[in-house]
Parts: sequence; C-alpha cells; structure tokens
Amino acid sequence: MEIELKYNIENKEQMTLIWEDDFLRSVEEAGSRESILMKAAYFDTEDFILSKNQIAFRIRKEGDKVMGTLKWRDKDVGISGLYMREEINIPVKDEACFLSPDPAIFMESSEGKDLIEVLDGAPIICIFETHFYRRKLRVDSEGTICEVSLDEGEIIADKGRAPISELEIELFSGKQEDMMKIGERMAEKYGLQPEPLSKYARGKKLTEKGE
Repeated sequence: MEIELKYNIENKEQMTLIWEDDFLRSVEEAGSRESILMKAAYFDTEDFILSKNQIAFRIRKEGDKVMGTLKWRDKDVGISGLYMREEINIPVKDEACFLSPDPAIFMESSEGKDLIEVLDGAPIICIFETHFYRRKLRVDSEGTICEVSLDEGEIIADKGRAPISELEIELFSGKQEDMMKIGERMAEKYGLQPEPLSKYARGKKLTEKGE
C-alpha cells in the first residue's frame, strides 16, 4: 500500500525554503539527502483499457536505475492531497523497456497476471511522460519513517504540457497520523495547498485535452 501526501509549490523560492527548513533538518536521517533526475513513461492501450480499470503502468528511470511500476485501486480517502493505492515495483535491467515495455515483467505477481488478462493481447503505447528533478530526504519522527521529496519539472503529452512543482511526503513505516502532522506543519508554515491530482491524473487529463 502506497500512502502519500502531495502539496503544490508555487515558486522556486518556496522550494528552496522547504528544502532548507530547520524542522526537516532536525528530524532527517543523516546522509539521506539525495538529488536525482527522474524520467517516467506511462503506458496504456489506445482506448485506455488500463485507465478504465483503474490501473497505472509506469516505467521510470531514477538516475541509473529503471523501475517498472503498477498502481491500482486508488482510494477516495476524503482528504485533499492524500493518496492511498496499491503498488508494486519491479527492477528492470533492460533500458529499452522504457520505450517498449513488456507487461510480462510483472508476471511473477498476481497483479501482473491480472494486467495480462485485462490487456487481452492489446498493444500498449506511451500516453505521456514526466521529466523532473527530485530532491529527497528521509525523516524519522517519533518512530514514523517518511520520505520527503521536492519535485520540479513537467508532464509531457502530445496535446500539451503541464508543470510539476510539488512537495510529496510518502509514508514508509509507522503512523499515518505522524506523516499527516509533518505535512500539515509544512503546509501551514509555507502556505501550501494540497495537490488534488496525482502526476498520472494530470497526465491523463492532458491526453484528453481537446477531445
């Protein structure tokens, strides 16, 4: 289960202030800060079979690593900016998978078998990409471990582009309430608004532009 908070960041100055925030520095794990270039491609069929079944299929390059990801069963938690969904990640050795992935990479999981069944042989295509720079650190607050990320870049689709500028806090272990407190503290201090749409949802919206 993936559980994360997302907030919109208005400008670069705000981004820098959050990255240098005294509270985050006081609770971060030593040596956990990292900056990395991220490039992701999202795949579906021409008639969006996966989207209609609430499945997101992503291949992402994280620096030198390539990861295949399936996300499904988004839950309406009734709190803007809070996302809860099932997720599996598979390391991918062949970088060509970024351009033309084989859904069979997930076959070792029951969800992968469901994916193959849903596709029923239909070819998949890249529907949009995300390119962004991520700065991240790990926080250990009262036994709850989270990853705090600052993402800056853009979503790229055939029908348009949209900026990425957001704070993301993902719960790794511990209490969801503690993660929420960190998010609320950052939001109040910097006047952040919850991000109501995930990168996937914003990208999907771009693919529908003008229809």
